Amino acid sequence: MKNLLGAETSPYLLQHQDNPVHWQPWSAETLALAKKEGKPILLSVGYAACHWCHVMAHESFENDATAALMNDLFINIKVDREERPDIDQIYQTALALLGEQGGWPLTMFLNSSGEPFWGGTYFPPANSYGRPGFQNVLQTVSDIFRNEPEKVTKNRDALKEALRNLNRGGLDGDRPKLTMEVLERIAARYAEEADPVHGGIGSAPKFPQTYVLENIWRSYLRTGDATLSEIVVKALTAMSQGGIYDHLGGGFARYSTDTFWLAPHFEKMLYDNAQILDLLLIVHHETKSELFEERIYETIRWLLREMTTLEGGFAATIDADSEGVEGKFYVWTKNEIDEILGDHAPHFEEVYGVVPEGNWENTNILNRLKYPDRLDIEAEAALAPWRQKLFERRETRVRPGLDDKVLTDWNGLMIATLARAGQYFGEAHWIAAAESAFVAITTHSTEESGRLSHSFRLGRAQHTGLLDDYANMARAALALYEITGKGFYLERAEQWVDILDRHFWDNNGGGYFYTADDAEALIVRSKNAHDNAVPAGNGTMLEVLAKLHLLTGKREPFEKATGLLRCFSAELARNFFPLATLLNNFETLVNARQVIIIGQRSDPQAIDLINVLMDFSLPSKVVNVLEDTSNLPFDHPAKGKTKLDGKATAYLCTGPTCSLPANSVVGFASLLKEATQHAPA
Repeated sequence: MKNLLGAETSPYLLQHQDNPVHWQPWSAETLALAKKEGKPILLSVGYAACHWCHVMAHESFENDATAALMNDLFINIKVDREERPDIDQIYQTALALLGEQGGWPLTMFLNSSGEPFWGGTYFPPANSYGRPGFQNVLQTVSDIFRNEPEKVTKNRDALKEALRNLNRGGLDGDRPKLTMEVLERIAARYAEEADPVHGGIGSAPKFPQTYVLENIWRSYLRTGDATLSEIVVKALTAMSQGGIYDHLGGGFARYSTDTFWLAPHFEKMLYDNAQILDLLLIVHHETKSELFEERIYETIRWLLREMTTLEGGFAATIDADSEGVEGKFYVWTKNEIDEILGDHAPHFEEVYGVVPEGNWENTNILNRLKYPDRLDIEAEAALAPWRQKLFERRETRVRPGLDDKVLTDWNGLMIATLARAGQYFGEAHWIAAAESAFVAITTHSTEESGRLSHSFRLGRAQHTGLLDDYANMARAALALYEITGKGFYLERAEQWVDILDRHFWDNNGGGYFYTADDAEALIVRSKNAHDNAVPAGNGTMLEVLAKLHLLTGKREPFEKATGLLRCFSAELARNFFPLATLLNNFETLVNARQVIIIGQRSDPQAIDLINVLMDFSLPSKVVNVLEDTSNLPFDHPAKGKTKLDGKATAYLCTGPTCSLPANSVVGFASLLKEATQHAPA
């Protein structure tokens, strides 16, 4: 045996190609090898930007003695969780069922059928802080596998049954009825978890939790409860001014290790930035916050500068480490800043929290937590050239690694956000970049049959497309259709939903499986609506299906959406906390704000009416620009509606009724203001 990772395309797997461990990629052949050898499998799952993955690799996988033990006792499989989220999802769930906290690196022990019987995450090389040393773990697990098979069988059977049960819906009697009133109660419960001092949800480690914040914001829009608005604005302000944000280069890090948003894990993930941008955009519609606008512009500049691949897609991640040290690329000593900025240094250091002893591990993470409110216009303008000087100096440092694989689902998230931001701020080149990324996916990650692949790098499309790939790309296609009016985006969305309905839909219980019916058979076929680092595919599909129904008038998407909702409604009684995306998109299904504009999209009057929408935060809006309403289905509320006085005319439809027509900017703005007036708090 030997290490076989050199033939892979994943930057994470290639990071391990020179380990003395005989790493194998995940495959049926590797599982068969474990059966032939009579050895258990050691499955190690991580990703290229993961700091603790690097630590464990250096301490254990690069250690000859540890590697020899692994090679002797186990068949060792290395998996990139970003390339194979289907595998990661199963074994992260198994670890949770063992009562352990999940995360990466994930270390799981399996039998030759891929069935787990024990696991953990990071293990130190020797016993420390109550955690067993990795060599001790290896020896103990191997001994139990050989000498106490009944223990292995017992654990395996219990985990396998629990995994299967998680994919079964509740009984009909267990399904509570989801209503808008229930939605408000859930938002209020989410709000109770907000940190009133530092902002955000929960405590350290503190993640952006954008789906939960969006749920709270939507409830504010419906109820007018100002305390809900304050929670969201406070969280976004803390993220925008804290160390989790890169104040020199733009972009947000994965999460904060502390409760006040100072010290991040420094990796930058495409999906986090897409979701934070999306929420900033929704909230900016109402607040017109200069801070939020600045962060949107800076982050998109970072995206286009550092994350765009030659094919036009978006790269996955930027590493936390450089030169083997976490955060080294991003942090500063006071002496460095004094030398670069000279007389300007004291004021800059005061605003950005720089102190002689450092604010993190003897260095300084730039932040504005002490000055979260914007200074006057002149003071803010004066800071810009000083940031630029530091940025230019930072560019001379050794950069963190870029994982430039193009992931279909993460690209879908960013395409939708970038296109919406481009329309909102009138930045046509952002829309063009979103369209280029869409072309990259449809060109390089799409088979002749129309089926999607999950990952693309080095000229190779890899791995069968998953639910999230289709859901996020269909959502992106609908966003581009609403913005550009190009019919092929709507056609693509319908094609992808058709593939999901044929290959992913659960004909027995409703909802979509995570993997296709003709994909590689894993130990369980996952199906849930739980948000994790990315929004749940089933939650996203509720929006996609609702919009398809409203844009085309076809009944089948609506029926699928209601079936999907029935499937997962039993989860509400058990634990609604991870269901925020599903809950947010329930509003689109039952209470969408349909904007029907009758006229040619290129007509200046129609453009003026579309631009009126930019002044209103309407996360559940669906925009349809039509030359006439003759092709709408007979039961559509706008069927038969016409232009007023021969001018481009807007109607706002909710449920089965539409507003009076409006063919002027003032008239349409007045109509929207009346229709979206907050209820008394």
